[in-house]
Amino acid sequence: MTKYIFVTGGVTSSLGKGIIAASLAKLLQARGFKVTIQKFDPYINVDPGTLNPYEHGECYVTEDGAETDLDLGHYERFLNIYTTQANNVTTGRIYQTVINKEREGAYLGKTVQVIPHITDEIKNRMQALSASGYDIIITEIGGTVGDIESLPFIEAVRQLQWELPEGDCLVVHLTLVPYLKAAKELKTKPTQHSVKMMSENGVHPDIIVCRTEQPLPKDLKNKIALFCNVKPDAVIEAADARSIYEVPLLMRQEKLDEICLKKLNITWFPEPELGIWEAFLNKLHNPKSTVTIGLIGKYIELQDAYKSILEAFIHAGAINECKVIVQDVHSESITSENVKHKLEGLDGLLVAPGFGHRGIDGKILAVQYARENGLPFFGICLGMQMSVIEFSRNVLKLPHAHSTEMDPNTSDPVIDLMEGQKTITSKGGTMRLGAYPCNIEAGSLAHRIYGAAQITERHRHRWEFNNRYLEAVQAAGMKASGLNPETGLVEIVEIPAHPFFIGVQYHPELKSTVENPHPLFVHFVGAAKKHAAQKKVSGAEILQEN
Repeated sequence: MTKYIFVTGGVTSSLGKGIIAASLAKLLQARGFKVTIQKFDPYINVDPGTLNPYEHGECYVTEDGAETDLDLGHYERFLNIYTTQANNVTTGRIYQTVINKEREGAYLGKTVQVIPHITDEIKNRMQALSASGYDIIITEIGGTVGDIESLPFIEAVRQLQWELPEGDCLVVHLTLVPYLKAAKELKTKPTQHSVKMMSENGVHPDIIVCRTEQPLPKDLKNKIALFCNVKPDAVIEAADARSIYEVPLLMRQEKLDEICLKKLNITWFPEPELGIWEAFLNKLHNPKSTVTIGLIGKYIELQDAYKSILEAFIHAGAINECKVIVQDVHSESITSENVKHKLEGLDGLLVAPGFGHRGIDGKILAVQYARENGLPFFGICLGMQMSVIEFSRNVLKLPHAHSTEMDPNTSDPVIDLMEGQKTITSKGGTMRLGAYPCNIEAGSLAHRIYGAAQITERHRHRWEFNNRYLEAVQAAGMKASGLNPETGLVEIVEIPAHPFFIGVQYHPELKSTVENPHPLFVHFVGAAKKHAAQKKVSGAEILQEN
Protein backbone atom coordinates (compact mmCIF):
# COMPACT_ATOMS: atom_id res chain seq x y z
CA MET A 1 0.00 0.00 0.00
CA THR A 2 1.03 3.59 -0.62
CA LYS A 3 2.60 5.41 2.31
CA TYR A 4 2.02 9.13 2.92
CA ILE A 5 4.34 11.82 4.26
CA PHE A 6 2.96 15.30 4.97
CA VAL A 7 5.31 18.27 5.18
CA THR A 8 4.02 21.30 7.08
CA GLY A 9 5.65 24.58 8.06
CA GLY A 10 5.59 26.82 11.09
CA VAL A 11 6.81 30.16 12.48
CA THR A 12 7.41 31.85 9.11
CA SER A 13 7.10 31.32 5.39
CA SER A 14 10.05 30.83 3.01
CA LEU A 15 11.78 28.30 5.27
CA GLY A 16 12.12 25.87 2.37
CA LYS A 17 9.38 23.26 2.76
CA GLY A 18 9.63 22.54 -0.95
CA ILE A 19 13.37 21.92 -0.77
CA ILE A 20 13.04 19.69 2.31
CA ALA A 21 10.21 17.74 0.63
CA ALA A 22 12.22 17.40 -2.59
CA SER A 23 15.38 16.39 -0.70
CA LEU A 24 13.53 13.72 1.28
CA ALA A 25 11.93 12.46 -1.93
CA LYS A 26 15.33 12.34 -3.63
CA LEU A 27 16.80 10.24 -0.83
CA LEU A 28 13.86 7.83 -0.88
CA GLN A 29 14.05 7.60 -4.66
CA ALA A 30 17.80 6.93 -4.41
CA ARG A 31 16.95 3.96 -2.16
CA GLY A 32 14.78 2.44 -4.88
CA PHE A 33 11.31 3.67 -3.89
CA LYS A 34 8.84 5.07 -6.43
CA VAL A 35 8.13 8.54 -5.05
CA THR A 36 6.23 11.64 -6.07
CA ILE A 37 5.48 14.98 -4.41
CA GLN A 38 2.40 17.15 -4.50
CA LYS A 39 1.76 20.70 -3.29
CA PHE A 40 -1.47 21.87 -1.66
CA ASP A 41 -1.74 25.66 -1.70
CA PRO A 42 -4.20 27.46 0.58
CA TYR A 43 -4.92 30.46 -1.66
CA ILE A 44 -8.32 30.74 -3.34
CA ASN A 45 -7.01 31.24 -6.87
CA VAL A 46 -7.77 28.11 -8.90
CA ASP A 47 -4.13 28.15 -10.03
CA PRO A 48 -1.26 30.70 -10.06
CA GLY A 49 -1.65 31.39 -13.79
CA THR A 50 -3.19 34.83 -13.29
CA LEU A 51 -0.90 35.87 -10.42
CA ASN A 52 1.71 38.57 -10.88
CA PRO A 53 5.27 37.22 -10.43
CA TYR A 54 5.73 39.77 -7.65
CA GLU A 55 2.93 37.98 -5.80
CA HIS A 56 3.96 34.38 -6.30
CA GLY A 57 7.18 34.06 -8.29
CA GLU A 58 7.20 32.18 -11.56
CA CYS A 59 4.29 30.10 -12.78
CA TYR A 60 5.61 26.59 -13.45
CA VAL A 61 4.00 24.72 -16.37
CA THR A 62 3.83 20.93 -16.47
CA GLU A 63 3.88 18.63 -19.52
CA ASP A 64 0.10 18.31 -19.43
CA GLY A 65 -0.38 22.09 -19.42
CA ALA A 66 -1.09 22.78 -15.77
CA GLU A 67 -0.10 26.20 -14.43
CA THR A 68 1.31 25.38 -11.02
CA ASP A 69 3.36 26.52 -8.03
CA LEU A 70 7.10 27.01 -8.58
CA ASP A 71 7.82 24.27 -6.01
CA LEU A 72 6.81 21.72 -8.65
CA GLY A 73 9.90 22.89 -10.52
CA HIS A 74 12.03 21.86 -7.54
CA TYR A 75 10.28 18.49 -7.45
CA GLU A 76 11.05 17.82 -11.10
CA ARG A 77 14.62 19.13 -10.93
CA PHE A 78 15.40 16.91 -7.92
CA LEU A 79 13.55 13.74 -8.96
CA ASN A 80 14.02 13.96 -12.73
CA ILE A 81 10.37 12.97 -13.26
CA TYR A 82 7.37 14.83 -14.67
CA THR A 83 4.61 16.19 -12.48
CA THR A 84 1.02 16.77 -13.60
CA GLN A 85 -2.14 18.71 -12.86
CA ALA A 86 -2.73 16.33 -9.94
CA ASN A 87 0.49 17.39 -8.22
CA ASN A 88 -0.74 20.91 -7.41
CA VAL A 89 -4.08 21.58 -5.73
CA THR A 90 -5.38 24.89 -4.41
CA THR A 91 -8.21 25.90 -2.10
CA GLY A 92 -9.83 27.47 -5.16
CA ARG A 93 -9.79 24.19 -7.05
CA ILE A 94 -11.18 22.31 -4.05
CA TYR A 95 -14.07 24.72 -3.53
CA GLN A 96 -14.76 24.90 -7.28
CA THR A 97 -15.09 21.10 -7.41
CA VAL A 98 -17.34 20.93 -4.35
CA ILE A 99 -19.59 23.74 -5.59
CA ASN A 100 -19.89 22.09 -9.01
CA LYS A 101 -20.85 18.81 -7.34
CA GLU A 102 -23.46 20.61 -5.24
CA ARG A 103 -24.96 22.20 -8.38
CA GLU A 104 -25.14 18.74 -9.96
CA GLY A 105 -27.02 17.37 -6.93
CA ALA A 106 -24.20 15.06 -5.87
CA TYR A 107 -24.77 15.61 -2.16
CA LEU A 108 -28.41 14.45 -2.17
CA GLY A 109 -29.78 17.60 -0.57
CA LYS A 110 -27.29 17.68 2.29
CA THR A 111 -26.01 20.95 3.71
CA VAL A 112 -22.56 21.38 2.19
CA GLN A 113 -20.00 22.14 4.90
CA VAL A 114 -16.23 22.40 5.38
CA ILE A 115 -16.43 19.13 7.31
CA PRO A 116 -17.02 16.67 5.77
CA HIS A 117 -17.40 17.90 2.17
CA ILE A 118 -14.38 20.19 1.76
CA THR A 119 -12.09 17.96 3.82
CA ASP A 120 -13.31 14.86 1.97
CA GLU A 121 -12.41 16.49 -1.37
CA ILE A 122 -8.97 17.43 0.02
CA LYS A 123 -8.40 13.84 1.19
CA ASN A 124 -9.48 12.48 -2.19
CA ARG A 125 -6.91 14.71 -3.90
CA MET A 126 -4.23 13.77 -1.37
CA GLN A 127 -4.71 10.08 -2.18
CA ALA A 128 -5.48 10.34 -5.91
CA LEU A 129 -1.88 9.74 -7.03
CA SER A 130 -1.80 6.37 -5.26
CA ALA A 131 -3.54 4.91 -8.32
CA SER A 132 -0.28 5.48 -10.23
CA GLY A 133 1.49 2.88 -8.13
CA TYR A 134 3.71 5.12 -6.02
CA ASP A 135 5.29 3.59 -2.92
CA ILE A 136 5.43 6.93 -1.12
CA ILE A 137 3.56 10.18 -1.76
CA ILE A 138 4.93 13.31 -0.13
CA THR A 139 2.42 16.14 0.29
CA GLU A 140 3.64 19.65 1.02
CA ILE A 141 1.05 21.86 2.71
CA GLY A 142 1.58 25.48 1.67
CA GLY A 143 1.51 28.40 4.06
CA THR A 144 2.21 28.32 7.78
CA VAL A 145 0.42 26.48 10.58
CA GLY A 146 -1.92 28.99 12.19
CA ASP A 147 -2.98 30.61 8.92
CA ILE A 148 -6.77 30.55 8.70
CA GLU A 149 -6.54 29.45 5.05
CA SER A 150 -4.59 26.32 5.99
CA LEU A 151 -7.04 24.97 8.57
CA PRO A 152 -9.05 22.69 6.22
CA PHE A 153 -5.81 21.09 4.97
CA ILE A 154 -4.54 20.49 8.50
CA GLU A 155 -7.91 19.02 9.42
CA ALA A 156 -7.75 16.71 6.38
CA VAL A 157 -4.31 15.50 7.52
CA ARG A 158 -5.74 14.86 11.00
CA GLN A 159 -8.53 12.76 9.54
CA LEU A 160 -6.15 10.75 7.35
CA GLN A 161 -3.91 10.05 10.34
CA TRP A 162 -6.98 8.61 12.05
CA GLU A 163 -8.34 6.73 9.02
CA LEU A 164 -5.20 5.15 7.58
CA PRO A 165 -3.61 2.07 9.18
CA GLU A 166 -0.95 2.83 11.75
CA GLY A 167 2.41 3.32 10.10
CA ASP A 168 0.95 4.39 6.74
CA CYS A 169 1.45 8.13 7.22
CA LEU A 170 3.58 10.58 9.14
CA VAL A 171 4.00 14.34 9.50
CA VAL A 172 7.26 16.22 9.07
CA HIS A 173 7.07 19.74 10.49
CA LEU A 174 9.58 22.36 9.33
CA THR A 175 10.18 25.17 11.77
CA LEU A 176 12.65 27.93 12.61
CA VAL A 177 15.19 28.05 15.44
CA PRO A 178 16.34 31.68 15.26
CA TYR A 179 19.73 32.90 16.46
CA LEU A 180 19.59 36.12 18.48
CA LYS A 181 22.91 37.92 18.06
CA ALA A 182 22.38 40.16 21.09
CA ALA A 183 21.88 37.14 23.36
CA LYS A 184 24.24 34.91 21.35
CA GLU A 185 21.69 32.13 21.66
CA LEU A 186 19.51 29.89 19.54
CA LYS A 187 15.88 30.12 20.65
CA THR A 188 13.53 27.12 20.64
CA LYS A 189 10.37 28.89 21.83
CA PRO A 190 9.04 29.64 18.29
CA THR A 191 9.32 25.93 17.50
CA GLN A 192 7.53 24.98 20.70
CA HIS A 193 4.66 27.36 19.96
CA SER A 194 4.41 26.16 16.38
CA VAL A 195 4.14 22.52 17.43
CA LYS A 196 1.67 23.46 20.16
CA MET A 197 -0.53 25.21 17.59
CA MET A 198 -0.45 22.11 15.37
CA SER A 199 -1.33 19.89 18.31
CA GLU A 200 -4.29 22.12 19.15
CA ASN A 201 -5.57 21.34 15.65
CA GLY A 202 -5.24 17.62 16.30
CA VAL A 203 -2.08 17.00 14.29
CA HIS A 204 1.11 16.07 16.08
CA PRO A 205 4.35 16.02 14.11
CA ASP A 206 6.36 12.81 14.03
CA ILE A 207 9.56 14.58 12.93
CA ILE A 208 10.64 18.19 13.47
CA VAL A 209 13.08 19.72 11.00
CA CYS A 210 14.71 22.86 12.37
CA ARG A 211 15.98 25.55 10.01
CA THR A 212 18.93 27.27 11.65
CA GLU A 213 21.82 29.56 10.80
CA GLN A 214 23.94 28.07 13.58
CA PRO A 215 24.69 24.42 14.46
CA LEU A 216 21.98 22.92 16.65
CA PRO A 217 23.63 21.48 19.80
CA LYS A 218 22.52 18.13 21.18
CA ASP A 219 21.11 19.71 24.34
CA LEU A 220 18.82 21.95 22.29
CA LYS A 221 17.68 18.99 20.21
CA ASN A 222 16.84 17.20 23.44
CA LYS A 223 14.99 20.26 24.71
CA ILE A 224 12.89 20.48 21.54
CA ALA A 225 12.21 16.73 21.74
CA LEU A 226 11.08 17.01 25.37
CA PHE A 227 8.81 20.02 24.94
CA CYS A 228 7.43 18.91 21.57
CA ASN A 229 6.91 15.26 22.52
CA VAL A 230 9.07 13.58 19.88
CA LYS A 231 12.11 11.34 20.17
CA PRO A 232 15.49 13.13 20.15
CA ASP A 233 16.53 11.42 16.90
CA ALA A 234 13.37 12.88 15.28
CA VAL A 235 14.68 16.44 15.73
CA ILE A 236 16.57 17.22 12.52
CA GLU A 237 18.99 20.07 11.95
CA ALA A 238 18.55 21.87 8.62
CA ALA A 239 21.45 24.31 8.47
CA ASP A 240 21.88 26.86 5.69
CA ALA A 241 23.66 25.31 2.70
CA ARG A 242 25.80 26.72 -0.10
CA SER A 243 23.34 25.34 -2.61
CA ILE A 244 19.86 23.85 -2.45
CA TYR A 245 21.37 20.78 -4.14
CA GLU A 246 23.44 20.07 -1.03
CA VAL A 247 20.33 19.67 1.11
CA PRO A 248 19.70 15.99 0.22
CA LEU A 249 23.22 15.14 1.42
CA LEU A 250 22.73 17.16 4.60
CA MET A 251 19.43 15.38 5.24
CA ARG A 252 21.17 12.04 4.64
CA GLN A 253 23.72 12.97 7.33
CA GLU A 254 20.81 13.72 9.67
CA LYS A 255 19.19 10.38 8.68
CA LEU A 256 15.87 12.03 7.84
CA ASP A 257 15.01 9.38 5.24
CA GLU A 258 15.93 6.46 7.53
CA ILE A 259 13.80 7.85 10.36
CA CYS A 260 10.85 8.33 8.00
CA LEU A 261 11.12 4.78 6.65
CA LYS A 262 11.25 3.26 10.12
CA LYS A 263 8.24 5.26 11.23
CA LEU A 264 6.42 4.01 8.12
CA ASN A 265 7.22 0.44 9.21
CA ILE A 266 9.57 -0.11 6.27
CA THR A 267 12.40 -2.05 7.87
CA TRP A 268 14.48 -3.09 4.85
CA PHE A 269 15.93 -0.63 2.38
CA PRO A 270 19.18 -0.37 0.40
CA GLU A 271 21.71 2.40 0.75
CA PRO A 272 20.92 5.46 -1.42
CA GLU A 273 22.60 5.61 -4.82
CA LEU A 274 23.66 9.24 -5.20
CA GLY A 275 26.73 8.96 -7.43
CA ILE A 276 25.35 11.20 -10.20
CA TRP A 277 24.18 13.75 -7.63
CA GLU A 278 27.56 13.87 -5.89
CA ALA A 279 29.40 14.17 -9.23
CA PHE A 280 27.16 17.12 -10.12
CA LEU A 281 27.94 18.83 -6.80
CA ASN A 282 31.66 18.24 -7.28
CA LYS A 283 31.55 20.01 -10.65
CA LEU A 284 29.31 22.74 -9.25
CA HIS A 285 31.70 23.58 -6.43
CA ASN A 286 34.92 23.19 -8.42
CA PRO A 287 34.48 25.18 -11.64
CA LYS A 288 37.43 25.61 -13.99
CA SER A 289 36.23 28.88 -15.51
CA THR A 290 33.71 31.67 -15.09
CA VAL A 291 31.26 33.40 -17.43
CA THR A 292 28.93 36.33 -16.87
CA ILE A 293 25.48 36.10 -18.43
CA GLY A 294 23.19 39.10 -18.57
CA LEU A 295 19.57 38.32 -17.66
CA ILE A 296 17.40 41.00 -19.22
CA GLY A 297 14.00 41.14 -17.51
CA LYS A 298 11.56 43.33 -15.65
CA TYR A 299 11.13 41.26 -12.47
CA ILE A 300 14.79 41.09 -11.47
CA GLU A 301 14.03 42.42 -7.97
CA LEU A 302 12.43 39.03 -7.29
CA GLN A 303 14.65 36.05 -8.07
CA ASP A 304 11.72 33.63 -7.84
CA ALA A 305 10.26 35.23 -10.97
CA TYR A 306 13.01 33.54 -13.02
CA LYS A 307 13.66 30.57 -10.72
CA SER A 308 13.73 27.88 -13.42
CA ILE A 309 16.07 29.93 -15.63
CA LEU A 310 18.49 30.46 -12.75
CA GLU A 311 18.45 26.77 -11.87
CA ALA A 312 18.96 25.79 -15.53
CA PHE A 313 22.11 27.95 -15.56
CA ILE A 314 23.37 26.07 -12.50
CA HIS A 315 22.81 22.72 -14.24
CA ALA A 316 24.43 23.91 -17.48
CA GLY A 317 27.33 25.52 -15.64
CA ALA A 318 28.17 22.28 -13.84
CA ILE A 319 28.18 20.31 -17.10
CA ASN A 320 30.52 22.92 -18.61
CA GLU A 321 32.62 22.92 -15.41
CA CYS A 322 32.00 26.64 -15.38
CA LYS A 323 30.63 29.05 -12.80
CA VAL A 324 27.79 31.06 -14.32
CA ILE A 325 27.43 34.51 -12.82
CA VAL A 326 24.00 35.85 -13.70
CA GLN A 327 24.03 39.63 -13.91
CA ASP A 328 20.54 41.06 -13.59
CA VAL A 329 19.82 43.96 -15.95
CA HIS A 330 16.44 45.63 -15.57
CA SER A 331 15.06 46.11 -19.06
CA GLU A 332 13.47 49.44 -18.09
CA SER A 333 16.92 50.83 -17.29
CA ILE A 334 18.36 50.19 -20.78
CA THR A 335 18.50 53.13 -23.19
CA SER A 336 20.26 53.72 -26.50
CA GLU A 337 22.75 55.91 -24.61
CA ASN A 338 23.73 53.36 -21.93
CA VAL A 339 23.20 49.98 -23.62
CA LYS A 340 26.89 49.57 -24.51
CA HIS A 341 27.98 50.48 -20.98
CA LYS A 342 25.53 48.02 -19.41
CA LEU A 343 26.21 45.05 -21.70
CA GLU A 344 29.78 45.28 -23.01
CA GLY A 345 31.30 43.24 -20.17
CA LEU A 346 28.98 40.26 -20.64
CA ASP A 347 29.84 36.87 -22.13
CA GLY A 348 26.25 36.08 -23.08
CA LEU A 349 22.80 37.62 -23.06
CA LEU A 350 19.43 36.03 -22.21
CA VAL A 351 16.23 38.00 -22.76
CA ALA A 352 13.65 36.62 -20.37
CA PRO A 353 9.99 35.73 -20.90
CA GLY A 354 7.15 37.90 -19.66
CA PHE A 355 3.98 39.77 -20.59
CA GLY A 356 2.99 43.39 -21.18
CA HIS A 357 4.66 46.49 -22.61
CA ARG A 358 6.77 47.51 -19.61
CA GLY A 359 10.51 47.29 -20.35
CA ILE A 360 10.00 46.22 -23.98
CA ASP A 361 12.16 48.97 -25.51
CA GLY A 362 15.10 47.96 -23.33
CA LYS A 363 14.76 44.33 -24.38
CA ILE A 364 14.79 45.29 -28.05
CA LEU A 365 17.92 47.41 -27.55
CA ALA A 366 19.61 44.51 -25.74
CA VAL A 367 18.83 42.13 -28.62
CA GLN A 368 20.22 44.65 -31.11
CA TYR A 369 23.45 44.99 -29.13
CA ALA A 370 23.91 41.20 -28.99
CA ARG A 371 23.17 40.77 -32.70
CA GLU A 372 25.46 43.55 -33.86
CA ASN A 373 28.35 42.72 -31.53
CA GLY A 374 28.51 38.94 -31.89
CA LEU A 375 27.47 38.40 -28.26
CA PRO A 376 25.94 34.95 -27.65
CA PHE A 377 22.18 35.49 -27.46
CA PHE A 378 19.34 33.36 -26.13
CA GLY A 379 15.71 34.54 -26.19
CA ILE A 380 12.91 32.68 -24.41
CA CYS A 381 9.22 33.18 -25.36
CA LEU A 382 8.85 36.98 -25.23
CA GLY A 383 12.63 37.16 -25.63
CA MET A 384 12.34 35.30 -28.94
CA GLN A 385 9.55 37.63 -30.04
CA MET A 386 11.69 40.67 -29.21
CA SER A 387 14.48 39.26 -31.39
CA VAL A 388 12.05 39.04 -34.33
CA ILE A 389 10.87 42.61 -33.75
CA GLU A 390 14.43 43.93 -33.50
CA PHE A 391 15.48 42.09 -36.67
CA SER A 392 12.41 43.33 -38.54
CA ARG A 393 13.01 46.93 -37.53
CA ASN A 394 16.76 47.14 -38.08
CA VAL A 395 17.45 44.60 -40.86
CA LEU A 396 14.17 44.46 -42.78
CA LYS A 397 13.80 48.22 -42.25
CA LEU A 398 10.25 48.03 -40.92
CA PRO A 399 10.50 50.77 -38.27
CA HIS A 400 6.99 50.18 -36.90
CA ALA A 401 7.33 46.40 -36.59
CA HIS A 402 5.90 45.29 -33.26
CA SER A 403 3.71 42.83 -31.40
CA THR A 404 -0.02 43.44 -31.24
CA GLU A 405 0.26 42.65 -27.54
CA MET A 406 2.03 45.99 -27.04
CA ASP A 407 0.71 47.91 -30.07
CA PRO A 408 -2.63 46.59 -31.36
CA ASN A 409 -2.55 49.09 -34.24
CA THR A 410 0.98 48.45 -35.52
CA SER A 411 1.29 48.57 -39.30
CA ASP A 412 3.70 45.61 -39.25
CA PRO A 413 2.48 43.02 -36.70
CA VAL A 414 5.42 40.62 -36.97
CA ILE A 415 4.16 39.11 -33.71
CA ASP A 416 0.40 38.61 -33.55
CA LEU A 417 -2.24 37.01 -31.37
CA MET A 418 -2.72 33.34 -32.16
CA GLU A 419 -5.86 32.66 -34.19
CA GLY A 420 -7.27 30.36 -31.54
CA GLN A 421 -6.84 33.04 -28.88
CA LYS A 422 -8.82 35.80 -30.61
CA THR A 423 -12.22 34.72 -29.27
CA ILE A 424 -11.03 33.95 -25.74
CA THR A 425 -12.10 36.35 -22.99
CA SER A 426 -11.39 34.31 -19.84
CA LYS A 427 -7.81 34.73 -18.60
CA GLY A 428 -7.30 31.67 -16.39
CA GLY A 429 -5.86 28.54 -17.97
CA THR A 430 -6.60 29.62 -21.54
CA MET A 431 -3.12 30.22 -22.98
CA ARG A 432 -1.34 27.73 -25.22
CA LEU A 433 -0.07 25.54 -22.40
CA GLY A 434 1.97 22.39 -22.03
CA ALA A 435 4.07 20.23 -24.33
CA TYR A 436 3.85 20.53 -28.11
CA PRO A 437 6.01 18.95 -30.85
CA CYS A 438 8.52 20.85 -32.97
CA ASN A 439 10.24 19.71 -36.16
CA ILE A 440 13.83 20.92 -36.45
CA GLU A 441 15.59 21.72 -39.73
CA ALA A 442 18.59 19.50 -40.45
CA GLY A 443 21.95 21.27 -40.29
CA SER A 444 20.64 24.15 -38.18
CA LEU A 445 22.09 25.33 -34.88
CA ALA A 446 19.01 23.93 -33.14
CA HIS A 447 19.60 20.54 -34.76
CA ARG A 448 23.22 20.50 -33.58
CA ILE A 449 22.10 21.42 -30.07
CA TYR A 450 19.32 18.85 -29.75
CA GLY A 451 20.79 16.15 -31.96
CA ALA A 452 17.23 15.29 -32.99
CA ALA A 453 14.80 16.07 -35.82
CA GLN A 454 11.74 16.31 -33.56
CA ILE A 455 11.40 17.49 -29.97
CA THR A 456 8.63 18.42 -27.55
CA GLU A 457 8.79 21.48 -25.31
CA ARG A 458 6.47 23.26 -22.89
CA HIS A 459 4.67 26.47 -23.81
CA ARG A 460 2.85 29.33 -22.11
CA HIS A 461 1.85 32.10 -24.52
CA ARG A 462 -0.90 33.74 -26.57
CA TRP A 463 1.13 35.59 -29.23
CA GLU A 464 3.19 34.02 -32.01
CA PHE A 465 5.43 34.79 -34.99
CA ASN A 466 3.23 36.13 -37.81
CA ASN A 467 3.96 33.84 -40.76
CA ARG A 468 3.01 36.59 -43.22
CA TYR A 469 6.53 37.91 -42.57
CA LEU A 470 8.31 34.55 -42.57
CA GLU A 471 9.58 34.66 -46.17
CA ALA A 472 10.96 38.20 -45.81
CA VAL A 473 12.59 37.48 -42.45
CA GLN A 474 14.29 34.34 -43.75
CA ALA A 475 15.47 36.07 -46.92
CA ALA A 476 17.14 38.72 -44.76
CA GLY A 477 19.13 36.18 -42.74
CA MET A 478 17.00 35.03 -39.78
CA LYS A 479 16.11 31.36 -40.15
CA ALA A 480 12.99 29.69 -38.74
CA SER A 481 14.69 26.40 -37.84
CA GLY A 482 11.88 24.89 -35.76
CA LEU A 483 8.20 24.62 -36.73
CA ASN A 484 5.16 23.01 -35.16
CA PRO A 485 4.24 20.17 -37.56
CA GLU A 486 0.47 20.75 -37.28
CA THR A 487 0.11 24.53 -37.32
CA GLY A 488 3.34 25.81 -38.88
CA LEU A 489 3.92 27.95 -35.78
CA VAL A 490 7.52 29.17 -35.65
CA GLU A 491 9.05 27.64 -32.55
CA ILE A 492 12.75 28.46 -33.09
CA VAL A 493 14.56 31.30 -34.85
CA GLU A 494 18.31 31.66 -35.32
CA ILE A 495 20.81 33.74 -37.27
CA PRO A 496 23.35 31.40 -38.98
CA ALA A 497 25.81 34.25 -39.62
CA HIS A 498 26.01 35.01 -35.88
CA PRO A 499 28.36 33.07 -33.51
CA PHE A 500 25.38 31.99 -31.36
CA PHE A 501 21.94 33.55 -31.78
CA ILE A 502 18.81 31.56 -30.99
CA GLY A 503 15.30 32.34 -29.80
CA VAL A 504 12.60 29.87 -28.83
CA GLN A 505 8.87 30.35 -28.37
CA TYR A 506 8.72 27.71 -25.65
CA HIS A 507 10.20 27.48 -22.14
CA PRO A 508 13.19 25.10 -22.15
CA GLU A 509 14.10 26.06 -18.58
CA LEU A 510 11.11 24.08 -17.33
CA LYS A 511 12.64 20.76 -18.42
CA SER A 512 16.19 21.24 -17.11
CA THR A 513 17.11 18.93 -14.22
CA VAL A 514 20.25 17.98 -12.32
CA GLU A 515 20.51 14.68 -14.18
CA ASN A 516 19.40 16.08 -17.57
CA PRO A 517 20.51 19.70 -18.02
CA HIS A 518 18.70 21.28 -20.95
CA PRO A 519 20.85 21.22 -24.10
CA LEU A 520 19.94 24.81 -25.05
CA PHE A 521 21.35 26.10 -21.77
CA VAL A 522 24.35 23.77 -21.98
CA HIS A 523 25.27 25.02 -25.47
CA PHE A 524 24.52 28.65 -24.61
CA VAL A 525 26.89 28.50 -21.63
CA GLY A 526 29.42 26.77 -23.87
CA ALA A 527 29.13 29.62 -26.38
CA ALA A 528 29.59 32.14 -23.57
CA LYS A 529 32.75 30.28 -22.48
CA LYS A 530 34.09 30.49 -26.02
CA HIS A 531 33.25 34.19 -26.21
CA ALA A 532 35.00 34.83 -22.87
CA ALA A 533 38.10 32.96 -24.05
CA GLN A 534 38.20 34.97 -27.27
CA LYS A 535 37.95 38.22 -25.29
CA LYS A 536 40.96 37.16 -23.22
CA VAL A 537 42.98 36.38 -26.34
CA SER A 538 42.01 39.71 -27.92
CA GLY A 539 42.86 41.54 -24.72
CA ALA A 540 46.26 39.86 -24.53
CA GLU A 541 47.00 40.77 -28.16
CA ILE A 542 46.14 44.41 -27.50
CA LEU A 543 48.48 44.45 -24.49
CA GLN A 544 51.29 42.96 -26.58
CA GLU A 545 50.79 45.59 -29.29
CA ASN A 546 50.95 48.36 -26.71
